[in-house]
Amino acid sequence: MGESLTSNVFVFLLAAFLGYEVVRRVSPQLHTPLMALTNAISAISVVGALTIAGAGDGHTLLITLGVIATACAMVNVVGGFMITDRMLKMFKKRKGK
Repeated sequence: MGESLTSNVFVFLLAAFLGYEVVRRVSPQLHTPLMALTNAISAISVVGALTIAGAGDGHTLLITLGVIATACAMVNVVGGFMITDRMLKMFKKRKGK
């Protein structure tokens, strides 16, 4: 269990760091087009987090990390869809003008 947990935590931290660095370096002009892709990637993260939480094999730490990851990914997905919807509404022609 110790070796598997250590490697899982290492992969989690590495993925979090790389994801942060990739998103941080995107220019502001590309944020809107990339939002849909980011939502798709976050949805994949939700599935992975649910898998980890469900396959915790009774290990409290794995289940807890899976639940936290699921919550964070869902916040990201919902927020991303809200922002994308708001941005798309900005580009629609207004009626009556």
